[in-house]
Amino acid sequence: MCGIVGYLGGRQATPVLVEGLHRLEYRGYDSAGVAVLDGGEIVVTKTAGRVQDLRDLLVDSPATVGVAHTRWATHGVASDRNAHPHLDAGLRIAVVHNGIIENAEQLRARLQADGVELVSETDTEALAHLIAQQRADSLEDAVRAALRGVEGTYGLVVLDRDRPDELVVARNGSPVVLGVGDGEMFVASDVSALVHHTQRVVFLDDGELATLTATGYRTSTLDARSTSKVPTTVAVAADAYELGGHEDFMRKEMAEQPEAIARALRGRLDERFATAHLGGLALDPMALRAIRRVKFLGCGSAYYAGQMGAVLVEELARVPADAEPASEFRYRNPVVDPDALYVAVSQSGETLDTLAAVQELRRKGGRVIGAVNVVGSAIARECGSGVFLHAGPEVSVASTKALTNMTVSFAMLALLLGRVRDLSAAAGGRIVAGLRGLPGQVERVLADDADIARIAKRYAHARHMFFLGRVRGWPVAREGAQKLKEISYVHAEAYQSAELKHGPLALIDPDMPSVVVVPADDLVAKNIATIEQVKARGGPVIAITNADLPDGLADEVIRVPRGEPELDPILLTIPLQLLAYHTAAALGRDVDRPRNLAKSVTVE
Repeated sequence: MCGIVGYLGGRQATPVLVEGLHRLEYRGYDSAGVAVLDGGEIVVTKTAGRVQDLRDLLVDSPATVGVAHTRWATHGVASDRNAHPHLDAGLRIAVVHNGIIENAEQLRARLQADGVELVSETDTEALAHLIAQQRADSLEDAVRAALRGVEGTYGLVVLDRDRPDELVVARNGSPVVLGVGDGEMFVASDVSALVHHTQRVVFLDDGELATLTATGYRTSTLDARSTSKVPTTVAVAADAYELGGHEDFMRKEMAEQPEAIARALRGRLDERFATAHLGGLALDPMALRAIRRVKFLGCGSAYYAGQMGAVLVEELARVPADAEPASEFRYRNPVVDPDALYVAVSQSGETLDTLAAVQELRRKGGRVIGAVNVVGSAIARECGSGVFLHAGPEVSVASTKALTNMTVSFAMLALLLGRVRDLSAAAGGRIVAGLRGLPGQVERVLADDADIARIAKRYAHARHMFFLGRVRGWPVAREGAQKLKEISYVHAEAYQSAELKHGPLALIDPDMPSVVVVPADDLVAKNIATIEQVKARGGPVIAITNADLPDGLADEVIRVPRGEPELDPILLTIPLQLLAYHTAAALGRDVDRPRNLAKSVTVE
């Protein structure tokens, strides 16, 4: 992985390709490259570096067809020779590829036994040689024949020197989307690379190929059955992927949270019946009442949002609920409960581990819905029903507004499940009012930015931090630790507050700050006791709270507005985003593109 762009049409290809790569930089990468068909030859330019480094190496070309890639290393170190595109020995085939070829070593060994000299350490290079070796009447048939011997995942675009009027695209487990223009065609791994040129797109399914010409496309399966793909329109404004005056995308996306929440709530709250409408679930009241358990499946921040959702479902609907990392669920031969509702959570809708969990559930007859932020994404299509997050495009690797909208959506799901059971109209009305008030409350938290920046700067020197919370505060603490780790590179651990005295307390000292999440609930006294235990051992404490704490209890207090108690996790998460952001900024980190990470994890 990580970013793919292809173009075929009447204008110069190189500017289109480089612009597309620039718009995919947020996905994380370590090298970049372009291949264009110029003067009957494939001309490749690539480098281990940023897109700007690539741009500096490129020369003007009249080429009107080409492919480009930003790579996140999986096979082989980040280097010029391992960067994509890759060519076959005859310099006829150029390939860009996202995913992992699991039988790459066997394929490489077979190629070397045939006398092929491999010039990179990558799995992708093998694909170029395999395609070139096929005796086929068309490039599409050559790609199809080569892929029959390939095991693993791929989003693939192939350029053939001898067929200058077409590109061939294939997908299995890694996203590929076609862009339909006027006398031109585009391909990318994400719609963000396309929306400046067209909003008419075609999402390929796993096991599907497409052949592109300047005037159109045709799609088929790996076994050569024709498929009928009709373009859909993506309602995404091109400027949604622009900074719009902000320093970076994470700051922009944190600031967008009030409006994002309002979008998620729009048309979904029902004051008359004190409930929520989630039409995308495609479940009537009888089906909702038949649900005996809810399990959330996600990875990273989506998993922690699922934990918050599980707490909400148990509190409001009194239905057993839990969350599990999708990456674990897919491998442990899970017992699938026919009376359970499984919720697959993913901002991109393309997270490979979560998609595989969905496919496992469907194979075993489980009822699974998606909670995704990208219409037409693989998880959305695989589930067929679910909740669209309406967060708007999220570019920064660290999820903020998408995570917030996940939790808001789970609050509405919990409200809906509760109201078809025993949650009273009065209690439902209280939650509806609480949800209505969230955008304004989040604005008030964001307005405390300067004070949180001061606190972050005070503790940015710390090499380690604890994040502590109980019940509602526990998944908030886990998400806070995740944010700090991923963008500031400060080591952070989250613990349930009651577990502190069962081992971790040994690590407390004056150089180990603890961030303690204290909701205004019936556990305030317990959380105060936790803070006192930390303070008694010289540990600095930052309290994130909407409760009335004794003066001087914590070294620093970050306050959030008091709303409905069940919704506290949503508000308590916001200052932890700001704390992580300002810590990273104080340390000079690249906030939007943390090292070693990618926005959409489409490999194992």
